Amino acid sequence: MTGITAIIPTRNEAHNIIDAIKSVNFADEIIIVDSFSTDKTIELAKPFAHKIIQREYENSASQKNWAIPQAQYPWIFLLDADERVPSTLRDEIIETVKKDQGISGFWIKRQNYFMGKKIRFSGWQGDKVIRLFKRDDCRYENKNVHAEIISKGEISSLRNKLTHNTYISKEEYQNKLKRYASWQAQDYNKKTGRITPFHSVLKPSIRFLKHYIIQLGFLDGYVGLIISLYQAKAVAMRYKYLKEYRHANRN
Repeated sequence: MTGITAIIPTRNEAHNIIDAIKSVNFADEIIIVDSFSTDKTIELAKPFAHKIIQREYENSASQKNWAIPQAQYPWIFLLDADERVPSTLRDEIIETVKKDQGISGFWIKRQNYFMGKKIRFSGWQGDKVIRLFKRDDCRYENKNVHAEIISKGEISSLRNKLTHNTYISKEEYQNKLKRYASWQAQDYNKKTGRITPFHSVLKPSIRFLKHYIIQLGFLDGYVGLIISLYQAKAVAMRYKYLKEYRHANRN
C-alpha cells in the first residue's frame, strides 16, 4: 500500500484516458473527476478507475479542490490526462511517500512534447508543477488559469520528470490558448488599468522575443517559432477579452 490517491481530471479524453490511468496504477485509489464528457471517456475508464465523479466545469482549480477531499488516502497525486508517469518517477514517488519526511508537497518537472517533438527550450525548459501533495495540507489557489498549490507546510522537489504530451496540432494549441485567454481576462481585471497599445501591441511583442530569443525558442526549430508566435497572440487575446469583459459588465 502506498497511501496515494491519484486524481485525473477529464473532459472528452477518450484518446488519453486508458494510458493515463495505467500510468498511475501504483496508486491505491484512482479517481476520475469528469466534466460530463460526451465521448467514451467514462465508458473506457470504468474498468480501471476506483471512483468516477462528475461535476460541471467552473475552472481547473475549483474542479481539483472539489475532488481532493473525496480522496480516501492521505497523499494525492494529480495527473492531467495528457501526462504520463515514467517508471523512474513512479519509483521516486513511492519511495518519497514511504519516507514521509514531513514535507507537504513536491514540485515535479515536466518534459513537454509539442506536435510530436520534444521541446528543449522555448520557455518550457523550466516547466514544473506541484502534483504530489498531502490531502489535508494543500489546495489550489482561487484563479481561473494557472492556479498553483497553496500549502500549509514545506514544498520540496522530486528529481525525475513527468512526460507531458501537450498538443498534437497548431489548431489544438491555439484553441486552448483562446480558452485560457478568455478565463485569464477575469483574473487580470482588478490588476490591470486602462488598456492601451502597451498591452495590445508592445506586451505581445515582448512575449514573442522572450520565448523565441531569450528562452532560445529558435533552437526548437519550427515548433519553437509556433510556440513563440502563439504565446504572443495569447497575450493580445487576453487584453481583447478583458476589454469585452469590461464592456459586458459595465454598469
